[in-house]
Amino acid sequence: MDRSLPADPSIGGQLRVIDLPHQIALVLLAQVLEKPKSWILAHSESQLSTEQKAALDSLVARLKNGEPLPYLTGKQEFFGLEFKVTPATLIPRPETELLVEEALNWLKANGGARTGIDVGTGSGCIAISLLANCPDLRMTATDVSKDALQIARGNARHHKVQDRITFFECNLIPPDVQKVDLLCANLPYIPTEKLAEVNSLPWEPSLALDGGADGLTLFRQLFDKIKQFELEPALILLEIEETLGQETLTLCQNAFPNGTIELLQDLSGRDRLIRIENIR
Repeated sequence: MDRSLPADPSIGGQLRVIDLPHQIALVLLAQVLEKPKSWILAHSESQLSTEQKAALDSLVARLKNGEPLPYLTGKQEFFGLEFKVTPATLIPRPETELLVEEALNWLKANGGARTGIDVGTGSGCIAISLLANCPDLRMTATDVSKDALQIARGNARHHKVQDRITFFECNLIPPDVQKVDLLCANLPYIPTEKLAEVNSLPWEPSLALDGGADGLTLFRQLFDKIKQFELEPALILLEIEETLGQETLTLCQNAFPNGTIELLQDLSGRDRLIRIENIR
């Protein structure tokens, strides 16, 4: 499944073999020593203290037990920026960068469009990446998880965009939301019966993964709210499950019969993004 991290989890409850051990060891050493990786490479003669060795052994044990590396370090890079992550948030994936790229290209071509909403913001990686690359953009970011929003707020402060983003704890869209030009959403889209195939379970929050029986439950709810609140954004971007491209495309076409709708693939050729314009 595409919301997995390569070889992170244990399989069948057994300890896994760690891939790329030298690179991961360097990351964990940097975490324990609180030094950049470049410093560690330049000081290979350094010795760990007893406390540092114990801390490293603990991290390695957690890694071998399947815990994703970003939860061990508490951070993950996305779109060239570093984001704090915890088990309250989904770990940002490289494939989600396609959504950010599409949004930024559209914002560049539409200079009058400078308001957006990020639905299901999690760590805030989408909204904050957009704000960091579009200085006059203003965003609303929503999530049902209070803990996730706390992480997202911290990430906004870290990247100094907190004055241009408003956070709401709500289901998808707040009822009093103002008109927006851009709507982005990376909703839970894994069909419930396929959740066991996602490598990062049980570490990541199921709330951020479980898309209902067919993986499209949250999409239907979002479309209903867009119509109910007469939101009518000029552009809607939706990350999707790679095996549900045609099903999601059909759902979008039925929801927005007047829209210009495209199904886009990521760099690996997998269905990844729905792009909807002109829904009025």
